Amino acid sequence: MTSQELIALEDKYGAHNYHPLPVVLSKGEGVYVWDVVGKKYFDFLSAYSAVNQGHCHPKIVRALQEQSETLTLTSRAFHNDVLGQYEKYVTALFGYDKVLPMNTGVEGGETANKLARKWGYQKKGIEENKARIIFAKGNFWGRTLAAISSSDDPTSYKGFGPYMPGYDLIPYNNLDALEEELKDPNVCAFMVEPIQGEAGVVVPDEGYLSGVRLLCDKYNVLFIADEVQTGIARTGKMLATDYENARPDILILGKALSGGVFPVSAVLADDDVMLCIQPGEHGSTFGGNPLACKVAQAALEVVLDEKLAENAHRLGEIFRREMRAIESDMVTLVRGKGLLNAIVIKPKNGKEAWDVCLRLRDNGLLAKPTHGDIIRFAPPLVITEAQLMECIEIIKKTILSF
Repeated sequence: MTSQELIALEDKYGAHNYHPLPVVLSKGEGVYVWDVVGKKYFDFLSAYSAVNQGHCHPKIVRALQEQSETLTLTSRAFHNDVLGQYEKYVTALFGYDKVLPMNTGVEGGETANKLARKWGYQKKGIEENKARIIFAKGNFWGRTLAAISSSDDPTSYKGFGPYMPGYDLIPYNNLDALEEELKDPNVCAFMVEPIQGEAGVVVPDEGYLSGVRLLCDKYNVLFIADEVQTGIARTGKMLATDYENARPDILILGKALSGGVFPVSAVLADDDVMLCIQPGEHGSTFGGNPLACKVAQAALEVVLDEKLAENAHRLGEIFRREMRAIESDMVTLVRGKGLLNAIVIKPKNGKEAWDVCLRLRDNGLLAKPTHGDIIRFAPPLVITEAQLMECIEIIKKTILSF
């Protein structure tokens, strides 16, 4: 079938809850993807940073294949011979007492919220049904009813009310506003992305995350770090919070936790928080399944073995330097950390970020706009310097063509 025919199938039989770039992919390997007619592209979205280890990484795929032939799912009604080993590995790697495995990033966020509320009632002594969780404006952690209740983007929340109570918003990157809210003894947690991804790769001031950590300690409030997109080496360290040694009380991981091979997420916390939830109070049929555990451990081992955090840190510096050197009034701002970057596009002759992405596609590189005028660039972390320089030339050539 042609690309047009395949797109038409999706349009006719699928819900219209996405607006994809018009390209139909059928194969991926490393930093590359191919469409149905065999055209090759650099992938500069990495499935929203789920494919940090590159498409179809052989070690991760092998782990999937081997486990899928043995045991895929038991549910948590029974023990299995993989879960405990994975739990030991992931808690040791990130330095927490316990992990609660789930499937998707938004489930991780929901889990963190439930944990925080339960901790607030059991440990902080908040009166039942009075717990509050504070979020930053511009946040994005999914599209469940709870997630959209914390959003200030009408595209996410409009038409889906009533909304979850006990959620309040403050400006991102503003410690004074945070401290004002934390003075309320009913606040149990502050949940924040170390870098706001969907908002357009918004990087806070240096000292913000360590300041969050200090304020949460001061007011006995849990610091929840949503590292679903920024974690697993994307920003140049294993976690973005590592830059300021701002260890969160609750850490949410997803996306690249499986290298894009299988839905896997995780919530990590120490016993004081994690043991607030008891049997029957939270769970998932697929959470912690043997297949997911094997895949996740292999995905993490790839990140460490191939030094992907170091590669992201080094190549990110090159990428931002080269983007800032583009002599075009279309590029008004370049920002990012590691290989999570964005450029802000000023419309020119009626052409906007979407048009830039269409021409990037024509030139062999795939990226996608967010919030209309921002293009996010997040290639797989296995990209080499030579490949990155080739991509930089594509981006430069494309922007200058306008």
